[in-house]
Amino acid sequence: MSAASAVRAASCIAALVCTLAVAAPQENAPEPLSSFPRSQLEIQSGVKRLELTVWVADTPSRRAQGLMFVTDLRPLTGMLFVFPQPQAVSMWMKNTRISLDMLFVAADGKVIRIAPKARPESLATITSMGMVTGVIEIAGGEAERLGIRSGDRVIHPAFGST
Repeated sequence: MSAASAVRAASCIAALVCTLAVAAPQENAPEPLSSFPRSQLEIQSGVKRLELTVWVADTPSRRAQGLMFVTDLRPLTGMLFVFPQPQAVSMWMKNTRISLDMLFVAADGKVIRIAPKARPESLATITSMGMVTGVIEIAGGEAERLGIRSGDRVIHPAFGST
């Protein structure tokens, strides 16, 4: 192969690689919330029972995405992060556009911690401070408005209850 042919071949390969890189789908593109499973859960707070509709983040990629890029969250809606085993969990607010309350829930459905009004876009770590199998995110300030407290019970199949 002549030097000119080699240069042309290398240029064609480079152009093909650039074209494929531009045409390749973004692996980090967010999954639309409409494709997340939806579920109902109940929070028993004293004599009060609250019903919430939640998106379920039940895979590693859905848990990583969470409510990133969401710009509005209606009352009594949120996201339930489900973990396969009890574990200490750390969350952050990277790419999260709205303030959130985080309810950390143990395997038995007991709310062990509420982290209120997490700041949008913050990279600060928010920890469960205990072993949990779920985290519920609702709009910032909703836990206080609804009277949700540590010790309340979450009724959902993820916590062995229906």
